[in-house]
Amino acid sequence: MTFKMKLFAILWLAGMVGVLSILLIDLSAVIASLPVRAGTKIPPITPALKLLTLVQPGILLILAVLLGVALAPKVRLSSPIAEAAASGRQLRRPLLPQIIPGLLGGMMGGVAIVLTAQLWKPLLAPEVIARIAGFGKLLPVPTRLLYGGITEELLMRWALMTVLVWAIWRLFQKGRERPNSSCYVSAILISSVVFGVGHLPVAFLVVPNVTLSLAGYVIVVNSAFGFVAGYLYWRKGLESAMIAHMCTHLVILTASCLGAYF
Repeated sequence: MTFKMKLFAILWLAGMVGVLSILLIDLSAVIASLPVRAGTKIPPITPALKLLTLVQPGILLILAVLLGVALAPKVRLSSPIAEAAASGRQLRRPLLPQIIPGLLGGMMGGVAIVLTAQLWKPLLAPEVIARIAGFGKLLPVPTRLLYGGITEELLMRWALMTVLVWAIWRLFQKGRERPNSSCYVSAILISSVVFGVGHLPVAFLVVPNVTLSLAGYVIVVNSAFGFVAGYLYWRKGLESAMIAHMCTHLVILTASCLGAYF
């Protein structure tokens, strides 16, 4: 098996752990919490239906990992720990530089989101806040950490951000041997906004009438974290962004338990 095949397998398996964690979500409770129009028929939640929920993220994950494996080396982006595992090297050396930046970035991202939520609360209706809080309680902690921390980072950083860096470089800097910092910054900004906008469908599901203030909140807080994760991916490696993503969720969960978040 070649290095690239091993790297794909390692990253895909890691991402599938996150995808499989979706099975921990109580779909019946989630559907019951959503605003449903009168007369709408809700299908029974069978094991087959739960398995079907894995198909789309599973396919997207395959494409994301393939894109990253193909293009990341071309633009000098990396997944240091996965690459060390794929090449048979020890993991301790590439792991250590990832931990502290990831933890610091995650703590900063989590605190920033909590503070933003406190500032934004007066702009949101009480029923909107109640719906957000109720929905959040239905998401298991392992799913937040594994799907958010691993799978989403593979989709948004390893795939999308890598493709953006490569595309900007090839379109606007053909004469350069490698992308310069403007390519990375542009890709971070674009992928961060996409990450933020990508959370809007959930808001539309949870809240019957999404207001401009709620849409703004969803986009701002997720885009802000996306910038942190993108910077860590660029400067330290993919695993640092994963650590930060998990840490951010832990900060938010802690704040929720203390009543400082939705």
